Amino acid sequence: MTQEEVRTRVHQFIRKNFLFDEKTPLTDDQSLLGSGVVDSTGILELISFLEETCRVKFEDNELVADNFDTIARIAGFITAKLSREKV
Repeated sequence: MTQEEVRTRVHQFIRKNFLFDEKTPLTDDQSLLGSGVVDSTGILELISFLEETCRVKFEDNELVADNFDTIARIAGFITAKLSREKV
C-alpha cells in the first residue's frame, strides 16, 4: 500500500465518520485533534480502522498523538511501518 493510498483511505474515513459535510475543509496537514475534527474516542476508531484496512498491529509505544495528528503523519507512519514489516 502506497502513502497516497493510505492518505486517500484515511481522508475518506475521517470525512465519512467525523465531518459528515463535503464542504468542511480537511487538509493533509491539519491537526485532527487540535482542530476538533477527531477526539480521543475518534482516535481509537481511527486506529481500529487502520489496523483492519492496512493490516497492521500497533505496539503500545506507537500509540502517541504525534503519529495520528494529521493525515500526512498517519500516511507516513503507516507506510514506514508497512515497509519495516516486510523486511
